[in-house]
Amino acid sequence: MAYHCGLPDAWNRLLAGGMLQAIEVPGMNTEKTRESVPTYCALCVSRCGARAVVQDGRLVSLEADPSHPTGGALCIKGKAAPELVYHPERLLTPLKRTRPKEDPDPGWQAISWDEALDTVAARLLELSRRFGPEVVAFSMASPSTSATSDCSDFIDRLRRAFGSPNQCMSLELCAWGRYFASAFTYGAPVPGYYLPDLEHAGCIVFWGYNPSLARLTHATSTLEALKRGARLIVVDPRCVGLAQRADEWLRVRPGTDAALALAITGVMIERGYYDDDFVREWTNAPLLVRLDNERLLREADLPAGGAQDRYLAWGRDQPSCDSLRSRYWLPWCVSGIVGAFRGGGAGSRGRSCAVPTGISVGPRWLPPLLASGRRSDLRGERCANRTQCRAALEGQACRLLRLERRRAARHTTQTARAIAQLYALTGSFDARGGNVSFPSVRVRDVSGAHLLSEAQRAKALGLSRRPLGPSRWECITASELYTAALESDPYRIRGLVGFGANLLLAHADSERGRRALAALDFYVHADLFMNPTAALADIVLPVASPFETEALAVGFEVSPKARSLVQLRRPVVEPRGESRSDLRIVFDLATRLGLGDDFWGGDIDAAYRYRLEHAGVTLEALRAEPQGVSVALTTEFEKYARPVGSGKPRGFATPSRKVELYSETLLDHGYPPLPEFKEPGMSPRSRPELAQRYPLVLTSAKSLWYCESQHRALPSLRKRAPDPELELHPDVARERSIGDGDWVWLVTPHGRVRARAKLNPKLDPAVVCGQHGWWQACAQIGAPGYDPFAADSANLNLVLRHEPCDPVAGSPPQRAYLCNVERCEGAFS
Repeated sequence: MAYHCGLPDAWNRLLAGGMLQAIEVPGMNTEKTRESVPTYCALCVSRCGARAVVQDGRLVSLEADPSHPTGGALCIKGKAAPELVYHPERLLTPLKRTRPKEDPDPGWQAISWDEALDTVAARLLELSRRFGPEVVAFSMASPSTSATSDCSDFIDRLRRAFGSPNQCMSLELCAWGRYFASAFTYGAPVPGYYLPDLEHAGCIVFWGYNPSLARLTHATSTLEALKRGARLIVVDPRCVGLAQRADEWLRVRPGTDAALALAITGVMIERGYYDDDFVREWTNAPLLVRLDNERLLREADLPAGGAQDRYLAWGRDQPSCDSLRSRYWLPWCVSGIVGAFRGGGAGSRGRSCAVPTGISVGPRWLPPLLASGRRSDLRGERCANRTQCRAALEGQACRLLRLERRRAARHTTQTARAIAQLYALTGSFDARGGNVSFPSVRVRDVSGAHLLSEAQRAKALGLSRRPLGPSRWECITASELYTAALESDPYRIRGLVGFGANLLLAHADSERGRRALAALDFYVHADLFMNPTAALADIVLPVASPFETEALAVGFEVSPKARSLVQLRRPVVEPRGESRSDLRIVFDLATRLGLGDDFWGGDIDAAYRYRLEHAGVTLEALRAEPQGVSVALTTEFEKYARPVGSGKPRGFATPSRKVELYSETLLDHGYPPLPEFKEPGMSPRSRPELAQRYPLVLTSAKSLWYCESQHRALPSLRKRAPDPELELHPDVARERSIGDGDWVWLVTPHGRVRARAKLNPKLDPAVVCGQHGWWQACAQIGAPGYDPFAADSANLNLVLRHEPCDPVAGSPPQRAYLCNVERCEGAFS
């Protein structure tokens, strides 16, 4: 069955009418020339340096550029760039819907850009005038897996200038653990802003992260590190990519990463595998906690009074006021005080301060940790059964972690906190070979935070329910968007401005999402291809590929050399049809909305010059040097220890200015102040009433061949991965009479979707691994599409739900869900 967004008749009319066909671009260079153009691939966050080979004005290949700091290799997706640019189903003209959304045929009609932009501006301004700008949400494809990294800051600026606090960009799915949850510990994203110094790493840990699929530049840098003798630990349910080269592969059960991290932490403390100086001087582990209210003991709590921001720690034999870079005793090193002691009693009074009489205090970080570490369900045989990571607790991984220089993964809040705590014990933070805040080129912020008032920011969906979650940064979850559109909770979302986000394939509960988008008063979507999400829009705008557009990249990931490079990517070919860059669309729409003053009068070059004003490089210099210009930068390490202003150390951007193993911020909002393990909400152990029917745990992983829900229409990629796959252990397949390559049903409590079985003997028999994003056909090789809402769908998110979600972030349980697998008795084409 071939499927195009459920609208094959309308789609065929578009093809017949020439709206999607390749066209000859007027003015294109027709002389027979061959040119190799320096560029970079923007299809994902890796942004690999490349050379575009252009023959007679046509892109014929994309090749790795070893001279570029991220050009060591180019993935198969990047090499398929010509197929993307010249695909016959590219959107090439603006389209408007002429039939109701309940009609299976939207009656797409080609319109001019002027009509499209005027219509969009008029509808959005009307919604803002009648109901307030907050009723218009914005969505954006993740910059990690799309070319929106070219313009994400300017999309934010447009949203804020318009007045909306609601941006849906999948933050809760991938970036929360990497960027935001770790900030409760370090005051900054680790990793995120603090990137792995792979060039100098002694031991590398990839926790739930496969750079072979997600960031090729990290994979190539890791291979170089292994060649010079670095050690590698991989924590992942699957032995794929670099896990096959690891010194230790820890096969964690999906959803139990926090249990593993806490258990390893306990072993490291018991065996002394931690950096004693760093923990004493730079974490809040030595600080004392009042047991009556669980808050840190402050100087202001003393009978004599004092400062609210000065904390009490345990000195050699007495409590004393904490200050940065003071080497206090760790509670577990002081005989007789692991536990609590009461003010007014022996040992409570020092030379300069005393604990108030009647108040019990004690160290609160270590005792719960060791208690959990000694529990039978987190140690020894039962931990090995729970997490399938016996080696970690036997000490080999712990010994390697003494040298750890870590790159972490994407997790929910408590898991990310547990891993951050583990990392703190190594003392590797911002040290050579650790996760380092590399210097960056000085540029001006263009995201427009000042354009959104605090009153509007307070209206972000989900903020009142989860005040520490993504909404705090104006990033709403898909579930919150759907609820507001369908249930007017806390108010009704009426409009949506989408930049490439295929929400219905990327997020759980696809059917509910479809109802929500259909309920909108107005929806405009910008993209390269029509997809199931765009098919519900009122106006669809054609976007040019990154190989047809100009973009400014200030710094690349992976190394100081890469961070110092500023590159203005030039178009290697002319845009096809009437397609425009996302950035051009943002600026054109801003001027139509009356926001031109905030967008340099619609002049993109002026915006670039503004951004580069303090960078030490001009726009003209970048145009003259298409391979980029390096700006001199100096890497400093352990910046938290450097004196500032009064001569005191800088410390960390946390309330205590130390690494907060114990978080009062979380405590004040009703969350556990210490990281803890909680059984996933949709597992056989937490839902025993469902376990007999759904005995397996479903996880999911990225594909080597595709960026999320994109690119399945490209022949060279589809030939290599023609069908959706579900990995399962041979024993599980044998029990169900399933052979390798057979069609199977993946069944959850909410329905079933299909895939081909792929047998994997290294997978835990209790775990299966699926793929999301399957919808698109590849007509050039006769590969079918899959209706994402039909009874024979291959859309994984159709049978997953948002609940039970992470209480802090609202992250859905898409990596650990109850399921079963059944053999398909019928045949599929």
